Amino acid sequence: MTTEPAPARSSTARVVLASLVGTTVEWYDFFLYGSAAALVFNKLFFPAGDPLMGTLLAFITYAVGFVARPLGGLVFGHFGDRIGRKKLLVLSLVMMGGATFAIGLLPTYQSVGVLAPLLLTALRLIQGFAIGGEWGGAVLIVSEHGSGDRRGYWASWPQAGVPLGNVFGTAVLAVLAAVQSDEAFLAWGWRVAFLLSGVLVLIGLWVRLAVAESPVFLEAQRQAREAGAEQKPPILEVLRRYRSEVLTAMGARFAENVVYYVLTSFVLTYVSTFLDLPRGVALNAALIASVLHFISIPVWGALSDRFGRRPIYLLGTVGTGVWAFFFFTMLDTKSFWVITFATTVGLVFHGAMYGPQAAFFAELFGTRVRYSGASIGYQLASIVAGSLAPIIATALLASFGSSVPISIYVALCSVVTLVAVLRAPETRERDLAADHAV
Repeated sequence: MTTEPAPARSSTARVVLASLVGTTVEWYDFFLYGSAAALVFNKLFFPAGDPLMGTLLAFITYAVGFVARPLGGLVFGHFGDRIGRKKLLVLSLVMMGGATFAIGLLPTYQSVGVLAPLLLTALRLIQGFAIGGEWGGAVLIVSEHGSGDRRGYWASWPQAGVPLGNVFGTAVLAVLAAVQSDEAFLAWGWRVAFLLSGVLVLIGLWVRLAVAESPVFLEAQRQAREAGAEQKPPILEVLRRYRSEVLTAMGARFAENVVYYVLTSFVLTYVSTFLDLPRGVALNAALIASVLHFISIPVWGALSDRFGRRPIYLLGTVGTGVWAFFFFTMLDTKSFWVITFATTVGLVFHGAMYGPQAAFFAELFGTRVRYSGASIGYQLASIVAGSLAPIIATALLASFGSSVPISIYVALCSVVTLVAVLRAPETRERDLAADHAV
């Protein structure tokens, strides 16, 4: 029986740091767009008489990035399963940073008309393509370096880079909004946050280039060469042998993805537009909540090592579905601290899904197709889940003038994930060097 290598703690910690830094930079770039869509792009790139309609148009381009993510996952997954995880992680970081930097230089609708939203959409597509390849590589290189008994904990750290990137993006926008007038912020201040991406990418590259390739991947490559086996395209292997696992990953991802974008992107629109509160209220609440979210993710990952992936994941699924009915009622109080508390609790429940998710998805697939399989399952769900969540929530709010339909929408998504996770096997004890589909 093959067993995965058990590297030294310092080696694992180094890989975790590199994945965390790179993932933080990439998600800073990706989430910055979501915040700007709610606060800036709706005014500068999609002018409309109705503020909610301008926001809806901005969120449509936001969703375009999600449409490109499965394609990115497919392409990056193919080459990541063929030539290694590290090279693709470096490429995804460069693509994401370049697109984000370019957004900071774009002319507005007032300057070039319809060309402005077209350019914005094209750069958003590049962002989506890059982030589609980022997730799989980051969590797999950590999963395949770390020892099996603490895999949930170590693999959760790249996941924690998501809220950390959101913290940095939200913090930059909050600081700029605090020190500038609304006129200055809309005129040029928002561009600073996007141009800062160039510096962050250089830092991320410096850290990532020092990481060694996954030992589990290298061993699988060696065995394949010695056996002289024909290497079929990974996507064909996934579709032939792992259809059930892809559907499990998609279902498990559904509520997690919807809940996150409701709590971090749509909430900015709800608080600043529907409740007519200052922009800083939503930004600062999201900032505090994201810090606590960041802390909770490795905790949930560690708990999944002790109690299993499924019990922790199910706790988060049920928690978010129930909390959705309290969340908007608490926002309606218009109290900053109540809004912050509501967002924090929602994100901590979300962390119970997101923390174990990296190890859970990695354990579903064999090494030779793991990058492709995990990425496809993860990113396909994002098209119908996260990409549409702000759009559906905004449309429901505009149509009904009430948050109750949004709560029902979130609860129904939680039911989808509940069914998927209940039907899935417990994977905590699996050896990543073994292929369980054989």
